[in-house]
Amino acid sequence: MPSKHTTRIEISLVIPAFNEALRLPRFLQTAVPYLEGAFPGRHEILVVDDGSTDHTLPAARRFPVRTLVFQQNRGKGAAVREGMLAAKGELRLYCDADGATPIGEEARLRRAVAAGAEIAIGSRNAGQGTRHWGGEPSGEGVHWHVHPTRHALGRIFATLARASLGLPYADTQCGFKLFTRAAAEAVFSRCVLDRYAFDLEALYIARALGLSVEEVGVSWSDVGRSKVRVVQDGLEMLGSLVKIPRLHAGVKAPPKPLSRTGTEP
Repeated sequence: MPSKHTTRIEISLVIPAFNEALRLPRFLQTAVPYLEGAFPGRHEILVVDDGSTDHTLPAARRFPVRTLVFQQNRGKGAAVREGMLAAKGELRLYCDADGATPIGEEARLRRAVAAGAEIAIGSRNAGQGTRHWGGEPSGEGVHWHVHPTRHALGRIFATLARASLGLPYADTQCGFKLFTRAAAEAVFSRCVLDRYAFDLEALYIARALGLSVEEVGVSWSDVGRSKVRVVQDGLEMLGSLVKIPRLHAGVKAPPKPLSRTGTEP
């Protein structure tokens, strides 16, 4: 007879993956033992296979993860959206499959949530961090190992996002963001963009809903092989600066604050 008691999932790790048969296993080799140590029996990893044509799915299934599979490629935004809504955790963290931000950095975001934030976003420009032009992660504290061109483009785009969307964040595109259950469901149930502008859309909606967002410096390394196409995806992102306010013009803060759940690291 099944137990009447179900284990409370404290944190869900959502990983969108498109043709990540090489990089995803390397990240899971660190993420699985970390979460088992920090949240034994109280966590889940959800890999969203975004229509991969390589061996991403069998590679993921060699690990203790849950999988959500798209038959065709829909885009990173769609993968994150579906994963965050399918997750069961009281806290829901999405991160990139390349492991550019070490999984241990989640504790920095969790502290921000425990202090009152409903959403904590990883940043390569906020907080006390040390920037390195290339190289490998080293030392304690926050370290950013960045490619100069990619860093410059990111700074320009963040400036445009602040001006166009009213988003007061130094880095909107870091793929390492933590939401409370209530915040994730409120935000991603309203998201519609399927590709790279989804981060902007999610933050715009969160701000419109009056949710508290804390930007937190986290270590990050440019691991190469980025799937972002500078020209095509860049033009799409610029177009989103006009599209997002139109899509979500009717989003307003509820009369009462959304409930929130935090977990002390």
